[in-house]
Amino acid sequence: MAGHTRKVRSWLPDWRREALRTNLWLVPTLLTLAVVALFAITYTIDQAAYHGDLTLPAWMNEGSADAGRQVLSAIAAGVITVAGVVFSVTIVVLTLASQQFGPRMLRNFIRDFGTQVSLGAFVATFVFSVLSLGSINSSSARQFVPHLTITVCLFLLLVDVAVLIYFIHHTAVTIQLPQVMAGISADLHAAIDMQFPLEPGLGQVDAEHATDVDVVTRRLSAEGITIPSRTSGYLQFVRHERLVDIATEHDSVVQLLYRPGHFVTTGLPMARVWPPETAAACREALDKAHVAGPYRTLSQDPVFAIDQLVEIAIRALSPAVNDTFTALTCIDWLTDGLCEVTRRYLPRGVYRDDARVIRVIEPSPDYSRIVNRACDKVRQAGRGMPAVLIRQMDGISKVIATTTSDAQREVLMRQVDMILRAGEDDIEEANDRRDLEVRHQAIVRQYQQFGHHPTATDDLD
Repeated sequence: MAGHTRKVRSWLPDWRREALRTNLWLVPTLLTLAVVALFAITYTIDQAAYHGDLTLPAWMNEGSADAGRQVLSAIAAGVITVAGVVFSVTIVVLTLASQQFGPRMLRNFIRDFGTQVSLGAFVATFVFSVLSLGSINSSSARQFVPHLTITVCLFLLLVDVAVLIYFIHHTAVTIQLPQVMAGISADLHAAIDMQFPLEPGLGQVDAEHATDVDVVTRRLSAEGITIPSRTSGYLQFVRHERLVDIATEHDSVVQLLYRPGHFVTTGLPMARVWPPETAAACREALDKAHVAGPYRTLSQDPVFAIDQLVEIAIRALSPAVNDTFTALTCIDWLTDGLCEVTRRYLPRGVYRDDARVIRVIEPSPDYSRIVNRACDKVRQAGRGMPAVLIRQMDGISKVIATTTSDAQREVLMRQVDMILRAGEDDIEEANDRRDLEVRHQAIVRQYQQFGHHPTATDDLD
């Protein structure tokens, strides 16, 4: 896999989309602007009907100006009250999620589109009703009552009733732990699809080109000049295409020392540039091409979703919670994610310009790092718990069945051996240790004769 490169593609920056998704103001604002435009349309039609340019259906007659004001005032008061309740429920859900799932789960709930639309629907209806209320004019001899506008407001009220029912159901479903883990798994699969292709494709190069990459890397280490970071935080996104363009313009090569998900520190090296005389020009490009912040995102960091599942698992295994079944469910979803990663091609972090000249090099994704992040902390937290260790064994057996190289199987067998040692050291019951040994022996046979599944054993429920 080390002999492959990545082809630079141009896309809308995912970190911008992620930032826009992870807030509670964007969707309500857009819906509010939409109802303002809707009010402008209905008000124009009402004005045309008022001057006799067109005729509205008779069933739209809402009575006098006072009657219209009463209807709209009741709608505005009721809707804003419900909106306050919905905001309160949302805050309670966020507090509960932070306590039960961990603070890193808050962003998953904030970015939930159903919650954003629910909040926006009530706010938008309130704005529409207030605008409609202000449009009624009874000062002249002939009162102006916007019949169409009031009818549309009544329709929006019916929509809000449906949205309220949906919000209650949606909140009750999304707060359930299995649903939370399934959502994280879906995010993991989406991140894997974006970062790890099914096969090398057009980025594949031969051994000679792979040697060129090694030569460039050594030259960067020996002759390149380091550029320190000007900010601290988690690296969220890297604009590789921008760096390639700048490096091509100055005929230089940039080696990034961190991948998205790593923590960068002000004043410490962030990249190397060769030749040294181009460092000044590349420094500004590096600052603009790197997006760092106080939290990690899934934009270019699939491991973040794995860490979220691991966090839920180790919280469940803590003495204060002691929820073994939640940990087992996390292991199942981690197994699913590892199976998907194992089937994928982990491209080497090499970016070339149109002339196929190497311009940007970044640390390559490491399969062993991904597996270790998914297994180590759960194994450590589950020491002395046969159910957890056995489920991990069963999960790794499934992952081994999807492997495509001996290197992958060696990484997984290392985890299997550590799980066995953890069980032998901390499990007191001999029969529990034997169950673990049976799984281990079956996986060893699977490893030795790859393609044959391990001896069938029932999952420990």
